[in-house]
Order: sequence, then C-alpha cells, then structure tokens
Amino acid sequence: MNTKKILALALALVMAFSLCACAGVSEEAATESTGSTTATDSTTLLDTNNDGQIEFSTYEDVEVNVVNEHLDSWEACESGKWEAMFYPTEDPARAIQMTDFDLTPTAEELEAMKNEPAYGQTVAYLISDGCTSGPAVADTLGYFTEAGLTVEGVRGATDVEGLGTNQLQVAVGHAAKMSVPVSNGVDITFTGGAHIGCKSLYVLADSEYKTTADLKGTKISVPNGIGKSDYNITAILLDGDGIHYANDVELTVVESSACVTAMENGEISAALLSDSYAYGMVKDGKLRCVRSLLDSDFAQYNCCVIAMNGTYVKENPVHAKKVTQAIQKAHSWIRDNGGDATDWMLEQKFNNGDRDMNIMLNNSMQFGLSQEMTEKTLKQYIENYIRLGLITSYDNAEDLMEILWTPVL
Repeated sequence: MNTKKILALALALVMAFSLCACAGVSEEAATESTGSTTATDSTTLLDTNNDGQIEFSTYEDVEVNVVNEHLDSWEACESGKWEAMFYPTEDPARAIQMTDFDLTPTAEELEAMKNEPAYGQTVAYLISDGCTSGPAVADTLGYFTEAGLTVEGVRGATDVEGLGTNQLQVAVGHAAKMSVPVSNGVDITFTGGAHIGCKSLYVLADSEYKTTADLKGTKISVPNGIGKSDYNITAILLDGDGIHYANDVELTVVESSACVTAMENGEISAALLSDSYAYGMVKDGKLRCVRSLLDSDFAQYNCCVIAMNGTYVKENPVHAKKVTQAIQKAHSWIRDNGGDATDWMLEQKFNNGDRDMNIMLNNSMQFGLSQEMTEKTLKQYIENYIRLGLITSYDNAEDLMEILWTPVL
C-alpha cells in the first residue's frame, strides 16, 4: 500500500472518529477521547503512551550511516558504528506471518461471535506512540473492520488502569510495566507479541562509565517511576551482567528531559532512555550506550505485547482472537513496509525527528512476534521477576503464566 493511500485512510479514520464517542470510559477519560489519531499538542507529542517519559527525538536532521552487521550496544559505540546496534538480528522463526491473512470471520467464527457478550459492541483501544501504535495502524488500514469488529481509539487513559477496569479492551505496551500489576490481581492478560528493543541504558560519552560493571555504587535514573517499566527493564538489563538492581546500584527517578543535566552534575551515572530520544545525542557525542534491549542476549525476547482485559478475553474468546489477528496483521505490515509505516507515524506524530533514523529504529524492533517467542519471553521474565523480588505475590512462574498468557491465536 502506498503512502497516499495510507494518508487517505488516515483521513477517513479522522472523519470516522469525529462521529463517535467512547462508551464505557470515565468522564475524564472521555474528554480525552479523540476524533483523530493525530497528536496536535506538545504534551501528547512528548508522552503519547502516558508513561511519563519523553519518547521522541528532537533532531530533524541526523546522520544515519548504512551498516551490514549487528553489533551489541557497547561494541557499536566503541567502534564508532552506532547504527550497527539497530541492524536487525534476523531470525525468521520469530516473526508471525499475517501480511496476507484474510481476517474475515469464517461462518463458524461469526456464529460463535454472535453468542459472545461483546457481539455488536465497540472495542476500545488505547491510542499511543510509534512502537505501541499497532491498534491505531490496524484501525487506519481497515483491519478491524475486515475482522468484523467495530472499534474506537481512546486517548487519555493508561494501559494498566484502562485495561484492568475494562474501559479499554486492548492496548500494546511494555510487558515489564504490566506483568507486576497482573501478579497483584489487575485484570489483564497478554494475547500476542508486539516487538523487541526500543529502550537502552545511556551514560555521558566522556564519562568514566564504560560498562554496566562501572555503574556499581551509583545512581541510575528510571524516568517513568519506581516499580514501572523503566525500573523493571533496568533491573533486568543489570541482572544480565550479574548486577543487582537494589544491592549494587540505586535506582532513582529523574525525568528524561533532565537526565543529561543530572549526569553532567554528577547526580546520576546513567539513565534508561528510549532509543529514539537518545539517538541524536549519541550522534552528537553527548551520550554513549552501555546496555540495550537490542543486544544479542536480550533481542531474543519481546519488549512489548498485545494486552487485553482478562475478563473480556475469557468471556469473548473469538472476539479476542479477531482483535489480536487484526493487530498482528498491522504489525506484519509495519515490519514489511518500514518506509510507508514510518511516514504514517510521522504524519500522525507517533514518531518525530529524522525520517531515516525513524525507519532504521522501527525496522530494528521487528514488529509482529510469534506466539512461541512471546511465551518464552513471558516465562523467562516472570522467573526473573520472582527471583529478583519484583514479583512477590507468586513463587511459581507457571501459576502466573496461566493468568498472564492467553494464546488466542
């Protein structure tokens, strides 16, 4: 599909959204429901997935070099081949193949859908930023309609609260953010995998910190809060190098926009930042990456997942399957059409900054991950979270997996 058709579809989506309002959300959230997926204010642009963190680069023109090999973060920085960190570590088995999948409900599926409580009801999805915008892409490209569903995008909610209360039925977001609330009883389950990567641990380029081992005894910023996704991701990245997030370092909160200044003032040694936000500063010689979710040992695991309200999935298994299929078809389209997908995200303000940079970063995330990879990821992460004490309500990963993972496909 070419860019002109995408934009035409986006315009149609804008018009369609303007005719409806989201049922089932709170009055405050309803005021944030949108007639468009286009972000028009600076607050939305800076934090479109409501996690308290600036997501986007402010660089409109940065150098993006062509590479033909993958290097892990510290190797890429030390060698001066920064783009090599974003060269995809290809593994065809990890991708779910939905590009040509016919979403039209079969006769059996349609009959089953008619017998489910959600039949004829609108599915509310969270409108969020580039790497978590799969539902908005599915809506724009008509995939939900093809799947026999009526949907509406909602802005102003958060994925955990919105899904947990069934104000939202589906969102794409960090497994690291949602797994702990689920372990504490929040009504969310995961139905599919979204992508890898997107966040890394950064230090000042001219600092004494060359590896994660050098960070022992220092303060590290987790911008979106203690106990949230940045906190858990940082804990896992450090654990990969045998460093304990509570005993060996101190995790503290400094918002993304203040992290570089805090590093320069000696208040923190490092910060977990979105790669899009940090990219231009690495190219300018301001920052250096010491650990990343794109490193070879972490690239075999999901970063983000398709999450749905647990009760909705239990009561409406066929609807949940069609919702998941539509989003995975959108993820396949993003993966197979990096340029057009990035143009759409830039147009909708789901990405910002240099086009070539965004294409490279979007391609590195390898959207649309298999059920097998997602299940492996969740099992490993839950085991790690229990071992590290990030999850305390369960001592057996399999018990939590029964709630957390619902492979509807």
